[in-house]
Amino acid sequence: MTTAPHLSPPATTVAGPAGWAADRPRRPGRWRRALPAYAFLTPWLLGLVIIVLGPMLASLYLSFTRYELIGEPEWIGLDNYVRMFTGDPRWLRSAKVTLVYVGLSVPLVLVFSLLLAMFLDKGIRLLSVYRALFYVPSLLGGSVAVAIVWRQVFGEDGIFNAAIGAFGVEHGSWVGDPATALYTLVALNTWAFGATMVIFLAGLRQIPKEYYEAATLDGAGGWRRFRHIACSGCRSRYLGL
Repeated sequence: MTTAPHLSPPATTVAGPAGWAADRPRRPGRWRRALPAYAFLTPWLLGLVIIVLGPMLASLYLSFTRYELIGEPEWIGLDNYVRMFTGDPRWLRSAKVTLVYVGLSVPLVLVFSLLLAMFLDKGIRLLSVYRALFYVPSLLGGSVAVAIVWRQVFGEDGIFNAAIGAFGVEHGSWVGDPATALYTLVALNTWAFGATMVIFLAGLRQIPKEYYEAATLDGAGGWRRFRHIACSGCRSRYLGL
């Protein structure tokens, strides 16, 4: 009767710091790897704190005071809010105008941006040129120069009145008329839809073409492909979902 030879586990050597460094390079720490990202985000973070967050906090404090620009703010608590909600009819009109502006401009921007992004996603030539041209208005939309140009377009003697005047339609200043000024601002905001279009286009470009082909083979129509594939890619890029 023979016994099986005793099998001992292979000897292992524990490498010291020098051996570990030779076999596997040490990876930088988590914060060191994130340092370049924070360096690139520093200008945006400074702008957020100085230009956005700072004035917001200052305005919040001043809303609890009586401040007439001359002299020191006088703390009055909630008196401004009580007077605004109970005795200022202009607040209700302002809230109504804001809701109308948001309700019109936001859907229009999203619709125009998505439609144009889907058109550019078809693989047309000079895609980068068209993308840059459509993005330029979003960079200039809030500038004083564009506001002056917009006034010249929709002013009493502007280009728009000259165009509709050829058909016998006469109208005063579209910007100066309270009944139409809001809609000119909606048109200006819709005109500057380039940034949203670029985000949607980035989401569409990252969707593999095989998804559309597989959905077509499974019998999915154009609407279902748009809803479950295209919209999903745009939502993931726009909202980070």
